[in-house]
Parts: sequence; C-alpha cells; structure tokens
Amino acid sequence: MIGSDEHEPKWRRLPGERPQQILDAAIEVFGDHGLAEARLEDIAKRAGVSKGTIYLYFPNKEALFKEMIRQTVIDQLEQTERDLVNDRSMSATEQVRHFMRWWWDLMRRSDYQRIHRLVVGELQRFPELVEFFWDEVIVRRQRLLDRLIQRGVDSGEFRTVNPTTAGRIVTSMFSAHALWACTRFYEKQELTDEIVFEQVMDYFFHSLSPTAALATTAPSRS
Repeated sequence: MIGSDEHEPKWRRLPGERPQQILDAAIEVFGDHGLAEARLEDIAKRAGVSKGTIYLYFPNKEALFKEMIRQTVIDQLEQTERDLVNDRSMSATEQVRHFMRWWWDLMRRSDYQRIHRLVVGELQRFPELVEFFWDEVIVRRQRLLDRLIQRGVDSGEFRTVNPTTAGRIVTSMFSAHALWACTRFYEKQELTDEIVFEQVMDYFFHSLSPTAALATTAPSRS
C-alpha cells in the first residue's frame, strides 16, 4: 500500500522516530567514512533530516557514538546480566555457554562489525570515548563473565582458576574467531559458524575441567 509507513519519506515520519533515524544513519556514515571524518551534515542527509534536527537530540558526534554503543551493546548486556546473575536454574557451565552464545552472535552482526572497526581503528583519537567503551562494555562484560566462571569454580564444575584470567582468554579467543568467521575464509575448510563456536567452547570447557588440573600436576614419567 502506497500510503503505508514504510513508503513514507523520512522527513514526514513522526518526530518520535527521528532519534532512531539519526542513529541508523550515523552507523552507516561512521562505517563509511570513519568517526573522525564523518560530518553531521552527512548524517543528516542520510537520515533525511536537517542538521539542526540532529542537535535537538545529540549535541555532537561523540554523543551519537555513545548512544550507538548503548543500543547495540549495553542494553543487551544489561539484559543478559539480569537474566543470568540471579538465575540459579542453570549450571555455571550452561550460564557461561549462554553468555558466550550471546557475545558470539553480537560480534558477528553487521552493525557491531562497523563499531568494532571504529573502536580498533579510530577510538584512540577520542580519549573520552575510549574510557566510555572500556567502562561500559569491556569492564562490564568481563565482570559478568568473571562471576559466572567463579560460580563454576565454587560449585566444583570448573577447576580452581583465576576467573579474570580465564575470562580474558576466552573472550580473546571468541573475538578472534568471530572476526575470522565474518571473513567467510573458513568456508574453504568446510566449517560453519556453529562448528567454530562449538570448537571454541569445547576447548575452553576442557581447559576448565577439574580433570585438566590433574593432568597439569601429574608427575612426568621417566
């Protein structure tokens, strides 16, 4: 139907929709031009609004980037925290798997891939944004994973490990493999995203197994 919302020009949509229009446009423009080179004029044009309209919602590019991070990562991270921290119906192993499944799926999304490229390639030029991303994403993610791993240590599911070290190692493995998965190069090895995910989880859980501690402390045979 021609009069439906999906065919409405962007400038005729409801004012309440404009912040999301602007954010969607910002993700595209930041991804195309980078954070430093992107201009609010370009974002406004992509969103179908005036530059002045952007200032009604966001004072600058940095505020736009922060809101992108909140919508893309932080809101979901907060929901995952609520789902897992007080849920005693799952084992620690199941909770870690649930958390890593969420992180794996997020890292392979196209909008997160754009943000990741900005974080790796440009964020060091914006100290305030570095601090924001570190505190609100990296630290919170690792703190939640640390708690889940410690829960497994306390229950006897996992061997005694430093949860922060274990969490840092597994997120590093997942980040590297998720980026690798997005390139699709692994298809030449007849691997799928699901196979790669299960391979990394299997490796990680075996490293945490109580029997792994026995293997590392067993005396060598002469």
